[in-house]
Amino acid sequence: MANVGFRIFPAPKRPNQALLRAFRGVAVANISDCMNRMFAATGLYPMHRGGQMIGAALTVRVPPGDNLMVHKAIDIAQPGDVILVDAAGELTHAIIGEIMSHHAAKRGVAGMVIDGAIRDSDILAKNKFPVYARGVTHRGPYKNGPGEIHAPIQIGGMIVMPGDVIVGDADGVLAIRPEEAAGLAAAAKKKAADEAGAMKAISAGKANRAWVDEALKKGGCEF
Repeated sequence: MANVGFRIFPAPKRPNQALLRAFRGVAVANISDCMNRMFAATGLYPMHRGGQMIGAALTVRVPPGDNLMVHKAIDIAQPGDVILVDAAGELTHAIIGEIMSHHAAKRGVAGMVIDGAIRDSDILAKNKFPVYARGVTHRGPYKNGPGEIHAPIQIGGMIVMPGDVIVGDADGVLAIRPEEAAGLAAAAKKKAADEAGAMKAISAGKANRAWVDEALKKGGCEF
């Protein structure tokens, strides 16, 4: 009988490097707009010094306050993986801290996303290694299990599948299905170009604001 809830599934196919490179310098906000603003990991914040995070999703589900499977995920991670941990949003015990994040960085992990708490926040805040989390506590984790690796998880209300393309910046984190990634990267770059044009028009005093009154009239606003 399968030991449900205490398993490591086969690793998924990882997105190719060209697909990941397509998101370099692409803002999460622009990608989100091109996904109709329907997907987001809410309530998670960057805990590191800053910079973009891009990689392939290595998913982990753990019971609140336990990080045994996160240790195993670090051990089996491939360079460029982003380790995402569904810890049920629990903030009473930290899932990772300075030592684990340093170990992950040395193994080439592209970042860590914890739907739960971290500790050693002052150290992590000085480092470039990307860490996102819901909160901070000084209390450490247990290491008993159970947990699962390479299973679908939920991070801040966002479903993440093993092998998804993960992009993060100062605004937050998005999971993108590999089969949709190329089109979204192109659309987000076009949106960035359009926004650059809008900024140029604003600076030149030529911004077209007619759409505001049009939207008000369409909604029946009296003015």
